[in-house]
Parts: sequence; C-alpha cells; structure tokens
Amino acid sequence: MAEKNDMIKEVIPAHGITFRDEVLPGDRDAVRSIVTSSGFFSEEEIDIAVELVDERLAGGEKSGYYFIFAEIGGTIAGYSSYGPIACTKNSYDLYWIAVDEKFRGGRIGTELLKISEKSIALKGGRRIYVETSSRSQYEPTRKFYEKRGYFLEAEIKDFYDLHDSKQIYTRVISVSR
Repeated sequence: MAEKNDMIKEVIPAHGITFRDEVLPGDRDAVRSIVTSSGFFSEEEIDIAVELVDERLAGGEKSGYYFIFAEIGGTIAGYSSYGPIACTKNSYDLYWIAVDEKFRGGRIGTELLKISEKSIALKGGRRIYVETSSRSQYEPTRKFYEKRGYFLEAEIKDFYDLHDSKQIYTRVISVSR
C-alpha cells in the first residue's frame, strides 16, 4: 500500500505545482527522463536512479528509499530521493534531486529540497549528506547546496576517476514535530 504524507500538498499554488510522496509505476519513466535531461549522467547512473524507484515500488517504505515528486499540470517536473543511512541513528542521504531541463530556474529544486528536509526531520533525521562530483560541470550543483546552508564536509580525491573527486556536503537540520 502506498504511503501518503499529509504535509505534502500544493506548495506553490501560483505556479500550479503540487508535490506528492507516493511512488507510482509510471514514475520510473519520468525519473529516467528527468535525469537524462540534465546531460550530466552516464547511462549507468541513470539506471541507478530508476533502480531506486523500482526498489521503492517492490519494497515500499521498508526499502528505505523515499521520494518527493513535483508535478505541473500532471507532468512530473522534478523529484528528490533520500533515505536513512544504515547503522546511523539520525543521518540521511539525499540521493537525487533533479528537475527536468524544461522546468529549471523556477524554484522547483529549492522547494523539493525544503520538503525533503522537512520530511527527513519528521522521520527523526538531523543530518543530511549529499555526494557530488568535483568536476566543473557540477559547480552549479555545489552552489545550489551551499546557497541553501550545506557545507563541504569532506572530499575524497580521485574517487570517481582521476581528477574527479567525491565531495560530500552536509547540513544539520532541526527536528520539529
């Protein structure tokens, strides 16, 4: 049975954007399309994004993967995916936050992040971790997180490839119930 979260309602009514946390079978194709539209990710990375949707559809909440989808007029414009980090008490990974190229620049990513943070806090999360690449094409991604209160916690040199380090951003959030 799909999980519903009453806190996720129409957040930006002026723009006709609604948000939902229920994962539907059709979301597989939407996630593939959104992640592909960025032009940043390899086919393997795109497959991993879709695999998280599959895991959630197969295992429900027990999968440990949570999603927020932003819709405009019935079209999925963006999404976020996150989950608790195994063997920690209150730490979460933000796996994906992506907005379709056609909808970028309209604050959808910012709203997805805010709603994801609120959902994580309601689940007892206190720290959020985001991994990204040090490659120059990811500079806008790093700036996005920095502007929203995330800071560079660690860098693992040459993690993805030579001259492509893993950068781990974090943010401490307050738990408000």
